[in-house]
Amino acid sequence: MESFDLSLTATLILMGAIALASIISSVTGMAGGILMFAAMNLFIPLRPLIAMHGIVQVFNNMTRVWYLRSDLRWNIIWPFALGAIIGTLLTTLVIAKYANELIPLLLLSALIFYTLFKPKSLPQLKIKNRNFFWVGIATGSLGILAGAIDPLLAVFFMRDDLSKEEVVANKSVMQLLVHLGKIPAFVYLGFSYFDNMFLIVIFSITAVLASRFGLLLLSKINDRIFFRLMWWALLLAGVRVLYQLTEQLLILNS
Repeated sequence: MESFDLSLTATLILMGAIALASIISSVTGMAGGILMFAAMNLFIPLRPLIAMHGIVQVFNNMTRVWYLRSDLRWNIIWPFALGAIIGTLLTTLVIAKYANELIPLLLLSALIFYTLFKPKSLPQLKIKNRNFFWVGIATGSLGILAGAIDPLLAVFFMRDDLSKEEVVANKSVMQLLVHLGKIPAFVYLGFSYFDNMFLIVIFSITAVLASRFGLLLLSKINDRIFFRLMWWALLLAGVRVLYQLTEQLLILNS
């Protein structure tokens, strides 16, 4: 994998972006991962970026899971966990060397904009608990291929039978599982976590502190405002996905 060095200015800019992204994830349930990924992409090449982003997100999500552990719903977490393991292994061992981002981004953009703009007569994506197994497979695969996974998960949490704390807690534990799976996957693909340990520690501490502050803000807002913020955050994430999709199409046509 490509190596990289960051200047002091770049490191400080990324610490600020990671703090803001972590607060946004805690308050809206999503979009922070996309913001963090986009900011890091300004200074870090794509392949090591996915690995670096993943390890920082491990600590970021772990903070939210710990403080909201009473809101976890294990009947959806266990099927998701099994699917995520399978998706990560399959993609790492078979698909990652050959696949590009085009198909995952097409499917992801369709899911996002269905969730955001579907007519009221059409159903929410309120799947059965056991079907989170398939969400796990898709999310584990997307985590290796494209990095940020929160837009995919978010479309299955825009539903009226979960509180804001349940959304943040269960979405965070799912992101935690996928990002944990990235660590051995990217060691296998050639990324050295040891060589980048200083940046990992600095960025992870920033994420943990900011996530804790964001959870304090979460407790101050009501569910209606939370889901409205989540809608706008998902819209911004959808725009980002469309931008990535456009980049891939231009590469294919060049």
